[in-house]
Amino acid sequence: AVVFELLAILFTTLILRAAGNEGASSFAVAVVSSTVALIWNVVYNSLFERLERALGVHGRPWWARVGHTVGFEGGLVLFLVPAVALLLGVTLWEAFLIELGLIVFFLVYNAVYTYLFDAVFGLPDSAGVTAPGTP
Repeated sequence: AVVFELLAILFTTLILRAAGNEGASSFAVAVVSSTVALIWNVVYNSLFERLERALGVHGRPWWARVGHTVGFEGGLVLFLVPAVALLLGVTLWEAFLIELGLIVFFLVYNAVYTYLFDAVFGLPDSAGVTAPGTP
C-alpha cells in the first residue's frame, strides 16, 4: 500500500503539473488525495463488509463488486472535489472534471500495478493458487 500510494502521489503530481497547475498545489492535491483515499478505503470497506453480512451476501458476486467500486469511487469524489477546488483554486465543476480524469487514470494504474505485483509476489492464498515456484 505504501509503494502504491507513493507512486500515486508522484503520478498525480506529474499529471496535474502537465495540465498546467502549479507544482506546490499539484503536490498538495496528490498528498491530500492519497491520504483521503487510504482513510476512505478503511472506512468504506468496513461499512461495505458490514452491509454484506447484514444482507447475507456470500462470495462477492459481480453485482456486489460493481456496487463496491461505484460506492467507493463516488464517496472519494464527494470528499475530493471540494479539496481539489480549494487547493487548485478552480471551480467545483473544474475540480469534478479533474477528479474524473484522475479516476480513469487510477483505474488503469491500479490494474497494471496489481498485475505486476501479483507477477512478482504471486497471488494471495485467498485466490486459491500457490506462489510462483512453490509446489
